[in-house]
Amino acid sequence: MDLGLTDRVYVLTGASRGLGFATAQALVADGARVVISSRDETKVTAAVATLGGADRAVGIIADLGEPGTAQRLVDTARERFGRLDGALISVGGPPPGTAAQATDDQWRTAFETIFLGMARAARAVAAALPDGGAIGLVLSTSVRSPIAGLGISNGLRPGLAGMAKDMADEYGPRGVRVVSLLPGRIMTDRNRELFGAAADPEQARAQAEAAIPLRRIGDPAEFGRVAAFVLSPAASYMTGIALPVDGGALRPI
Repeated sequence: MDLGLTDRVYVLTGASRGLGFATAQALVADGARVVISSRDETKVTAAVATLGGADRAVGIIADLGEPGTAQRLVDTARERFGRLDGALISVGGPPPGTAAQATDDQWRTAFETIFLGMARAARAVAAALPDGGAIGLVLSTSVRSPIAGLGISNGLRPGLAGMAKDMADEYGPRGVRVVSLLPGRIMTDRNRELFGAAADPEQARAQAEAAIPLRRIGDPAEFGRVAAFVLSPAASYMTGIALPVDGGALRPI
């Protein structure tokens, strides 16, 4: 199936590893070019090399929490590749703990970096996109069902999904699509960290797998292929939805 990605250009934040990097790989493999960002220079440099170097990818050292980052990414895509067709917006997860245990500073920092950072990036990208452009927000299954021990995420992610739906309504008449992606248990560094924090990491993983109908933790590439499709012209009539990529773990129909 031809996804129509040849020579299209996408910005991906938090994409030096994990779900963002897996999506960048899927996009590049199908002919797209990418601008990726992360706060870690070493990881960004390595990611760009793996993606094929300067002809296929550009790396930016940036923090999505900084007000100027989103516009910088948009400008870089246009300057280096001459166009912009979409974005995958992702940021690291907040610290674990219950909502009641989280301090005011933790809530404030998470709002500034996760909520406002994603909102600002979506706004900047949407303003620059032509008809046929697409934005994917990497959220979490906590949009649909709270996850024990991730109180801040449970508080912020549903709001971001609501924001994405609102933006889909606003930008739809211009032909710009906005979709929320809800990854479940996928073996990223974030999930390794969460499993590692358990009293018995192996037991924690076994329990997580037992709750997934496919009985396994997902691979980042499985998410990346879904995200690449959602961002591609092949998904041109898909907008305003929250799409789980979770092996069937969510129970709502």
